[in-house]
Amino acid sequence: MFKKVSTVFILGLYTVFSAQQIRPSKSSEIYRELKTLKHIPKVLYLAAHPDDENTGLLSWLINDQNVETGYLSLTRGDGGQNLLGTEQGAALGLIRTHELLEARKLDGAQQFFTRAIDFGFSKNTTDTFKQWNADNITADVVWVIRQFRPDVIICRFPPTAAAGHGQHAASAVVAEKAFKLAGDKTAFPNQLKYVNVWQPKRVLWNTFRFGNNNTTAENQLKVTVGQYDAQLGMGYGELAGLSRSLHKSQGAGTQSVAGIKTEYFSHVDGEPAKATLFDGITKTWTFNGNADIEKSLDQIISAFNFNNPELILPDLLVLRKKVMALKDSDLKKDKLKSLDHIILSCAGFMGEVVTNQAEAVAGESHNFRLNLISRGTNPVVLEDVKWLNQSENFNRKLSKDSLITIQHNIQIPADAALTEPYWLAKPAVNAATFSVPNDTLVGLPEAESPLNVLLNLKIGSEKFQVKLPLSFKKLDPVRGDVVEALRIVPALEVKFTQPLYLVKENEDLHLSLNFKVNSNKQFNKGKVDLMFNGERLGGGDLKSINGKDVTVDYVIPKAKLTSIKSNQLQLDANFVADGMTYNKKQVLIQYPHLPSLQYFTPATVAVMKGDIQVKVKKVGYIQGAGDFIPEFLKIAGIQVDVLKDEDFYGNLDESGGSQNKLSQYDAIVFGVRANNTEKKLGRWMPFLWSYVKAGGNLVMQYNTNQDTTVDQLGMYNFTIANKRVTEENAEVKFLNPNHKLLNYPNKITADDFKGWVQERGAYFPDKWDAAYEPLFEMHDTGEEPLQGSTLYAKYGKGNFIYTPLAFFRQLPAGNVGAARLFLNFLSAQKN
Repeated sequence: MFKKVSTVFILGLYTVFSAQQIRPSKSSEIYRELKTLKHIPKVLYLAAHPDDENTGLLSWLINDQNVETGYLSLTRGDGGQNLLGTEQGAALGLIRTHELLEARKLDGAQQFFTRAIDFGFSKNTTDTFKQWNADNITADVVWVIRQFRPDVIICRFPPTAAAGHGQHAASAVVAEKAFKLAGDKTAFPNQLKYVNVWQPKRVLWNTFRFGNNNTTAENQLKVTVGQYDAQLGMGYGELAGLSRSLHKSQGAGTQSVAGIKTEYFSHVDGEPAKATLFDGITKTWTFNGNADIEKSLDQIISAFNFNNPELILPDLLVLRKKVMALKDSDLKKDKLKSLDHIILSCAGFMGEVVTNQAEAVAGESHNFRLNLISRGTNPVVLEDVKWLNQSENFNRKLSKDSLITIQHNIQIPADAALTEPYWLAKPAVNAATFSVPNDTLVGLPEAESPLNVLLNLKIGSEKFQVKLPLSFKKLDPVRGDVVEALRIVPALEVKFTQPLYLVKENEDLHLSLNFKVNSNKQFNKGKVDLMFNGERLGGGDLKSINGKDVTVDYVIPKAKLTSIKSNQLQLDANFVADGMTYNKKQVLIQYPHLPSLQYFTPATVAVMKGDIQVKVKKVGYIQGAGDFIPEFLKIAGIQVDVLKDEDFYGNLDESGGSQNKLSQYDAIVFGVRANNTEKKLGRWMPFLWSYVKAGGNLVMQYNTNQDTTVDQLGMYNFTIANKRVTEENAEVKFLNPNHKLLNYPNKITADDFKGWVQERGAYFPDKWDAAYEPLFEMHDTGEEPLQGSTLYAKYGKGNFIYTPLAFFRQLPAGNVGAARLFLNFLSAQKN
């Protein structure tokens, strides 16, 4: 960890880099920032995932106690489920990273991460540390502690089974280790090139009541939170509900609860706290030998005018000189960053550098607008501007409340990197650890934009340097002004037109490549290579790409495919032209509550090859939380209709048959968590039962017990439990090998359960009516066998299948065995 690098740009760890503009804070926010500036202590809250944090406590610490507070989530939530769409893995982690950043904008906390990947549910710390390298994760936490310098560390979970999740418990184990090592100069000494050692005062566990699990006790340290804050117009519990509800991909909408509540804390390590979280901790400037700064802040806060914050600007400039003279370099860096933000806010300063297009290619020139305004009477002077590669002197006063716009053509550097999260720029070290190109980036939610216009400003006699990232601005008819980061993209992108291909035995593989040109450049000729394990499978010379979007078809003959023994292929595509190799495809994620998110993956595609029989032609699909099933079925040649409300209504005849649209389908499939997301199921279920009774085939994927629409999902009762098999290679026992679902149209064997990813499945039923027949038995190491992974029942003339097996993960991964089994489920009525 922390190898020597040739160039290192040390950043304030807690800067929110997603901001594309510098804008003044509201008066109430400035006032809180001033009170926080007056307080020395810091708190670091630590857990494993997005949404683990206690937002009520964070809100209270920041807004009531006025102490800088950060949340360190070991992971970005990559292994969870997605209620918004089909994104999984790295894409889901990117979404959850920015949901956390949006939540932090509300409650005011800062956000940190380690390099750990959320690899899915684990049952204990032993399982977790088989995946995570405990020393590396501890080093990351030590780095964050040394950078942020908290006095108090608070864990959300204990290191025991009471944590409910192996990664939860592991976060407590790592926190305690890091607490002991952060102040030890012999621990991770390479970090000391950039930071000093730091020893927090104590570690506490924020005990909890989760359902029937109560870990609180009256002899623990107690703190009252949730108080009403007139400046917020709500209590801290209400603010916490708004903040937590921004975890939309998790369906973590939370009530905003008014009124006070008690938080409990159990001592873990360090000096015990008897009365408050901050016992024995330096609280103000006076105790640091800077009584003059303390006095100045008291006077500034006392004189603060909510209607005219600018009145304190002269005193803030005098205070800045005092802070600049501090001998404690770490304290000076922290407080100067906060103070400068307050000064710019009191001056009413706003700045942005914007263009009209969202994407740019390295080497291109584009026209940008530098928009500046100051709302104060104290003049802000623009001394000079550095436009990436050239400087321009101005020495211009910004007139009060008068917008100035300066046009300038800026050339994007020829070596500008593609815009993507730093932790996704390189392949992961392994399934549980991201690769970070520069160790000093560890901890950051995202890296600072490398493309900035630098402003040198002067306010009074004090000078300030302000960075404005190159941005894109548009007027959205619904959202109004939208300002986002300018995204750097390659001159040409290559991608397969399908995310997955399916090729049966003794067939040629027909596939298509799309070439998207992102610049005005014309590619007159180029060479396409389709590769598997370094072997060229196809391609050829491409004479020209004149348009912006060109699709070319290729055929890989069956003889070439037959020579490859694997049934799961990954093909790579490269386009070589003008001495450059292009092999990237853009992944663009856009949701209304987030900025546009972009990263790039290699131009690869999974190919399922083998004996894959398909017997159904038409399937109805009930939308759930979002999965790959409809797309996979279409690739398999099946017509898929997403069912709507009007598709269900018809008259039930005397025999129980339904005269609606459902009878035309060979099978109807429930998307994952449909009972948690589709609120019309209560009306639809009688028609679905009638469909099965009349001879239909209903296949239901997993649901949870949270926020359900109907209580009884099956024609016969079964009870969903939080039972799961997390070992993706767990042995699978066939309870009835001769069952039709295991033999038609594909013969299912133990080989079909090889190569599964992340897990076998979750939320298995633990109780069911005798009418159901379980198909499989499986379990994690050392646990009792589970038989709830797939339940089958005959109902009338039709079939009902409930299967919480993780098909939504296996099919996008190109798992042939999972595809064969799922197609068998759809074919139950054909047998």
